[in-house]
Amino acid sequence: MPQLRMASAYTALIHTFLLLVLCSPLPARNSELPNIVVVIADDFSQLDSQPWGATGIRTPAIRQLAAAGMSFDRAYVASPSCAPSRAALLTGLMPARNGAEANHSRPRAELRKLPSFLQELGYQTAAFGKVSHYRHTADYGFDVFANDGFHDHAGIHAAVDFLAERSRTDSRPLCLMVGSNWPHVPWPEDTSGIHPEELLLPAGSIDTPRTRIWRARYAAAVESADRDLQTVLAAVRQHLSENTVVIFTSDHGAQWPFAKWNLYEAGICVPLIVSWPGRIAAGTRSSALVSWVDLLPTFVELAEGTVPEGLDGRSFLPVLLGSRQAHRNQIFALHSNDNRMNVYPARSVTEQRWKYIRNLRPENAFTTHIDLVAGRLGQRDFFSTWEAAAESDPAAAAILRRYHQRPAEELYDLAADPTEQINLCDRPEVQAELQRLRTELDYWMALQGDQQLQPVSPRLLSEPDSWGAAGAIDR
Repeated sequence: MPQLRMASAYTALIHTFLLLVLCSPLPARNSELPNIVVVIADDFSQLDSQPWGATGIRTPAIRQLAAAGMSFDRAYVASPSCAPSRAALLTGLMPARNGAEANHSRPRAELRKLPSFLQELGYQTAAFGKVSHYRHTADYGFDVFANDGFHDHAGIHAAVDFLAERSRTDSRPLCLMVGSNWPHVPWPEDTSGIHPEELLLPAGSIDTPRTRIWRARYAAAVESADRDLQTVLAAVRQHLSENTVVIFTSDHGAQWPFAKWNLYEAGICVPLIVSWPGRIAAGTRSSALVSWVDLLPTFVELAEGTVPEGLDGRSFLPVLLGSRQAHRNQIFALHSNDNRMNVYPARSVTEQRWKYIRNLRPENAFTTHIDLVAGRLGQRDFFSTWEAAAESDPAAAAILRRYHQRPAEELYDLAADPTEQINLCDRPEVQAELQRLRTELDYWMALQGDQQLQPVSPRLLSEPDSWGAAGAIDR
């Protein structure tokens, strides 16, 4: 009889517990999820910002965000040109898999995009300014978006107006992406307060007076990007809760020789700062290798969703929260072409120490907007002084030759040579590493289904009239 009474009491307790659970209101999950705000600069190499050692370039907003969050020293994009890089971010897939390999190309329409994943988790999604490649943003499925035309800066203020209006009408968590057009060319002519002689020229530059004038113009463009960031940060503080993750990054390196359109560090290693008050330790740095394709799954995990299978990216939230120090062992990247201004397909694998680059068409002449086109989109005004210097200066001639003519393979020891000035491929002591990285890249390219495409006709080294100083205007 005592056993029966105990069983009855236990059953009643269970029933009472279940009744409380079933009758209790469900937790307001969406109100607990963080907002996600992403600010993307355009054509901005990592080393050109104060948190990574730049001198003579004022970036107080970037410094402020770095002081509040985690700065990544080894963050990489999937490709060193605009459309492929941004498509990789918004699909979580590398260019060979999402279909956007050449600049100006789009990912395949049937692929699921970043907004869809977050909308499923209860988020409102919005994009203003240059988030994808200009008008391509309409293809990605954002709830709200406004596209800028080329160097149309209305998107920054449209984002601010959106936040002010939304704060009165929508309580959903928000993923807001804002793209600045800076420091993409054309660069400002007003360089007030910037001293060209104090600027540190990137490795591989030829130091001429015109080069320094144009470097000052680039510095002014960087400062414009910093002001755009400051405008967005002020609106975020005013209109969103403290439970907001803020990310600042760039789509690839600057329009400068050996940066944009290149798989060198200046082309694919970009600023990445992530702030989340109370969750990410302020003023911290990470040496973890992370890729832009990792951002989508990281956002899904931030939103307490399940990261979908089949992506190239994987979440680095554990790094942000301090539970892990490392993320990837290798970073892969690829480049195809930018119309016919730059036709130079290449692939690379980057590790903590080693960088291996394979130039698929070494018979091509490497050309870009910098050397081919006069006018507001190019910098022949200073590049022509490089050509003049090369006529009498062997060191300048070597730089110019390296710019146009690349070997089939390049191997760099990033620990000893972080600016990649010494190609080690012919050194006997690194042949084992070289062969290992060749194999790693071959395996990755096969997994990607990489067709090694060259979609437009190149300029050939054997035809200098089509690309040298005498043929510098595009034809």
